[in-house]
Order: sequence, then C-alpha cells, then structure tokens
Amino acid sequence: MTAGEQLRRIREALGLSVRAVEAASARIAERHGNQDYAISISRLSDIETKGVLPNIFRLYSLSVIYREDYHEILRMFGIRFENAAADLELAPMQVTRPVNIFRRVSPINVPVRVDPAFHPDSTTSIGRMIMDWGTVPLSYLNKFCENRSYSYGYIGENDWTMYPLLLPGSFVQIDESKQKISGGPWRSEYERPIYFLETREEYMCSWCELNNRMLTLVPHPLSPVRIRTLRMDAEVEVVGQVVGVAMRLSRQAESDDEK
Repeated sequence: MTAGEQLRRIREALGLSVRAVEAASARIAERHGNQDYAISISRLSDIETKGVLPNIFRLYSLSVIYREDYHEILRMFGIRFENAAADLELAPMQVTRPVNIFRRVSPINVPVRVDPAFHPDSTTSIGRMIMDWGTVPLSYLNKFCENRSYSYGYIGENDWTMYPLLLPGSFVQIDESKQKISGGPWRSEYERPIYFLETREEYMCSWCELNNRMLTLVPHPLSPVRIRTLRMDAEVEVVGQVVGVAMRLSRQAESDDEK
C-alpha cells in the first residue's frame, strides 16, 4: 500500500471522518499559532489518494490525531531512521563529536561478535569492543543494558588518539554515570577504561590518568598522537566512560593504505 492508503486505513479503523480530521488539525494549528498544521478535507484527500506529500507540520497533526508514532508515519513515506548509521558514512566529520541521532532509533538485531568476557546483565567498569562486518546502528547497543541511559559519540576522521582500538569514523556508546577516573590495574588494554572528554577546543576519546587535579590524556602506544596534560574542570571535563563501540573493520585496511 502507498503511504496515503495506509493513512486512510488508520483513519477508517479509528472511525474518523475527513471532516473530523480537518477539525482536529485546525485546533492543533490554532494552539500552535501556525496554519501549516491544518489539514483541509481536500488536502487530506490528496494525501490519501493522489500521493501528495504532507509537510512536517501536517505529519505531526496526523501523528497526534491518529495516535501514531511520528517515526512510524515517516516510515510509511519511505524514511527509515534505522538507515541513519549507514548513511552517516556519506557525511563524514573530521572532528570527534557527540552523536544524538540514534536516541529515537529502534533497536535492530544484527550479527555481531562480542568479547566473551562481556556480561550484559552486570555492571562493568571497562569498555568492550563490539565488532561487525559493517556499520552497526548504535541503538542496538541498548539491548545490552535496556534500562540504562546512554549518550553517543562519533570519532572524527582525523582523530587517531586510540588507534587501533578505536578507528576514525567509529561510533561509541558513553555511560555518563561513569566519570570517575579508574587507576587500574588492568589485565589488558581492552580492560583499561576509555573516556569521552570535552576540552575547550574539541571532543576526544582517550585513556586517562589523574594526579591531584591534573588529568593526563594517554593515547594508545601505536597512535601518532602525543600525551597531553590538562587541568580538570578548567581545561577538560569527563563526559563519561566508553562502554561500547561500533566500527567498520574494513577501515583498518583503508587506514593502512592511506598511510
């Protein structure tokens, strides 16, 4: 069915006439002081039968009137937010930044290989690598701790701080409740916590060592990035600990070729 046919089926299942939809949308438009929310009878007919695309305001009105999730209505018109992870590759960034686009994306089951020492049902103080053949939608990582709230970050194309553990272009999951710097010891580099940091000029991921109020940012030994020492709070803030990462393994070979 077309998007219009799907919307008409929803309307009819709810027992709503086109006039009732028109009246409800008019009240929404009045509340917001914007007539773009209003859907006339003729416009609704065009949407349902002629393939006319509603604007974002009318989509909102239909979402409210039909009690349907806004993203589900967008899906009817072919806009699928689960494609965002793959599409982000088409718009790479050079700098490391937080990522907010995945907060409303539904979890997707994909084949992944997880470190066998990782236990999803228990709290852990270490970041674990999640590896896949392609770009993994970060919303999938919510399945490991469904009742936790995370933020996400993007490792910039020019950020080689944690190479080769975190390749440029990777996406990381950040637990903002874990801002305390751990002093170890660790059995391997995979257990050593990686922190997502914000300085005055940039965001970055790094291992960290805290001495009094001076935070030393320690890159991976194979990284070309130098060690930096900054004053906590004044020059650098710890956003949280990296607890998951999604990245393309093929980038390893691509990066080696470029170098």
